[in-house]
Amino acid sequence: MPNSIKVLNDKCVGCGMCESVCPFVAVSIIERQEHPKKFKLAVIDLNKCTHCGTCAQNCKFNAIELKKDAPNSDVDKSLYKGVWIYAQQRHGEISSVVYELLNEGKRLANELDTTLSAVLIGDNTKSKAQELINRGADKVYVCDDPIFIEFQDDPYTDVLSQLIEKEKPEIILMGATNIGRSFASRVAARIHTGLTADCTFLEIDLETRNLQQTRPAFGGNIMATILTPGHRPQMATVRHKVFKEAKVEALRNGEIIDFKVDTQTLINRTKFLGFVKNATTVANVSDANIIVSGGRGVGKAEGFKLLEEFAYLLGGAVGASRAAVDSDWIPYSHQIGQTGKTVVPKLYIACGISGQIQHTIGMSSSDIIVAINKDSSCNMMQIATYALEGDLYEIIPNIIKEIKLSRCNN
Repeated sequence: MPNSIKVLNDKCVGCGMCESVCPFVAVSIIERQEHPKKFKLAVIDLNKCTHCGTCAQNCKFNAIELKKDAPNSDVDKSLYKGVWIYAQQRHGEISSVVYELLNEGKRLANELDTTLSAVLIGDNTKSKAQELINRGADKVYVCDDPIFIEFQDDPYTDVLSQLIEKEKPEIILMGATNIGRSFASRVAARIHTGLTADCTFLEIDLETRNLQQTRPAFGGNIMATILTPGHRPQMATVRHKVFKEAKVEALRNGEIIDFKVDTQTLINRTKFLGFVKNATTVANVSDANIIVSGGRGVGKAEGFKLLEEFAYLLGGAVGASRAAVDSDWIPYSHQIGQTGKTVVPKLYIACGISGQIQHTIGMSSSDIIVAINKDSSCNMMQIATYALEGDLYEIIPNIIKEIKLSRCNN
């Protein structure tokens, strides 16, 4: 039975408590002139409601009835074993987030006393399987066919879903990349299980074997731990850079398993036209050890040219807050924070960034944080290792000048 929620008209007095506590703005209060006491009435917008239960819990009159879907008792959890990592690759190059997931996946597999496997889908990528074994995988499932030369949601979803239904893993982890976010949700829907996106912490409840999946919620103001106790497998996407990479063990042995699929049965509703590589001259923000990041305080798109010059001289990358991206000063690929990328550079230079939690959650683990801002009281200046109070358009050119002068003298 699906989730359902309704307002009990005979109990509701229209006090407005449910409207004030609803985190999804799904409740409104309307006039009810026909009521003998002229009570108002709460109305729930089912297009916005997520059935979280906050309104029902806070209603003093028990006027909201919430019925939640019971856990799927048909799933025999004993049939599901093993931790899987989706080994995302593009053009034969495995994404670095995969090595981070192998490290964390190994820890989870050891706690569950089970095996760690990787799933590699692509064309002519079987040679990469040993690399995954060297990083901790006990098994690598390889699905190799020219149809998988480029990532496309439909065929990739079909083949992974078939493999999951055949082998029945207990846990599946994917990187919270552009591909992972699109791919994981489709697979979860196909195999009728839950998915927690953008996790930053994972733990096992050994008594129930449930995966405790922790992620930021409500604008980053709280950390929510989510379970899928009634379904298997348990699926999560994990943010890049929140775990350390697995170390290489060159002599490690593992099993490589070929998984064949009838490609004629795969449905593909899209056509791949081409791959456009990022043309920026500075480093990828996800992998950079030095990041120069700009926010609302940069004031204009032209200001990022100054930050690019600064980053180039330091051998780093240019990042941005959501405010700068929303203002179209810099592409989304540079965004750092809750709705962008998580980074852990050795040096993070925040220029004109106030330091809202939505941004700091994506960079607060940086080794050294330098903040440049006119406002000495803003959060970024408070958490910075070094805080430089002043106009970034005066401070940064002077730093650039000193760097160039120093290099000329050397």
